[in-house]
Amino acid sequence: MEQQFMRARLESLREEHRDLDAAIDALRETVVHDQVRLARLKKRKLALRDEIATIESHLIPDIIA
Repeated sequence: MEQQFMRARLESLREEHRDLDAAIDALRETVVHDQVRLARLKKRKLALRDEIATIESHLIPDIIA
């Protein structure tokens, strides 16, 4: 059950990460950049990437070579 929840959470995080990519690109396209908002979006995107990596490491079993 926990793995199923983690997989659903992982997909949700990946979707939010993609959405932030689009938002950052759109903000860069504007003539006047809101630097504070852009920095916040980038910071959130990095936090999502870290959370995605953490969940992925829990889902992928350790393989001892």
